Amino acid sequence: MHLSYWLFGSVLLSLVLIQINQRIGSPLLLIVDRWLRWFGFALGAAMICRYYQLVDRPFWALAVSFFLIWFLGETLYSWLAISALSLSPLPLFPRYALNSSGEEWPVQPRLLKIRTWLRAQGFQPLQALRAEIGGGIYLRISVYQDAAATTRIQITFLPQANGAITVCYALATPLGDGLRVVTDNLYIPFGGFYPENWLVERRPWSRSLPRLLSRHRARVTALSAAPEAFAIEPIAELNAAQHELDRLNTELGFLHPHNERDDHGKITQAGRYRVWKEIWMLNYLGRSARYR
Repeated sequence: MHLSYWLFGSVLLSLVLIQINQRIGSPLLLIVDRWLRWFGFALGAAMICRYYQLVDRPFWALAVSFFLIWFLGETLYSWLAISALSLSPLPLFPRYALNSSGEEWPVQPRLLKIRTWLRAQGFQPLQALRAEIGGGIYLRISVYQDAAATTRIQITFLPQANGAITVCYALATPLGDGLRVVTDNLYIPFGGFYPENWLVERRPWSRSLPRLLSRHRARVTALSAAPEAFAIEPIAELNAAQHELDRLNTELGFLHPHNERDDHGKITQAGRYRVWKEIWMLNYLGRSARYR
């Protein structure tokens, strides 16, 4: 089959995936769509150059060249976005407040099923929180806890530009000696550092809460340590964690000291590289950095 048919099919598939993802907000579909666009650009541009005899080079050489041009363009765009974030007034570790707006859980059938499943598993709602991330846009989370108060599930609702809502989960269990087991499926790049007593595993590919909970419990069991009950309410714990992450990442050189941020931005050059690398890994491989 001629290459043009494959390219037309990839463009059509990309459009279909975009339409589907507007309803379900799946990061996995976005990864497939990005690869389709990348190969479609490289092969399509190479085919145009050969068809119109714009460049006298083999097709494979043109395809590789345009493949690299896309990569460089993506890198430039990501680097500019990271720089803009670093220089903007948007907080990297926002402070959470109680959500009293009545919009604690989106009214969508696929999301309401998650709430029903949580209740069936014995998890009870503790608090609904939100944090302003700029321009009147709020990051909303709901925190659930099991009957033994040893495992908390933080459900984060991420609004997308197309109007869809993506849901992510972060599960935490405290152990003795200040250890904390954290398992999440966040696909938002972090790139920074976690405290040494946080045992963090990020699984962006795992979009199922039951499977993520099973994995989390298996990690806790493998450590052969008895889980401890949470001692403070979610809002106090979460804001304390945000403060600690800001302090630690400033100390380790991911962030500039507070008195230098007006002049140099929040994120150091080394930190920007770490964020760029994780953006690329998440966008095209669905993998985050290893936080061990």
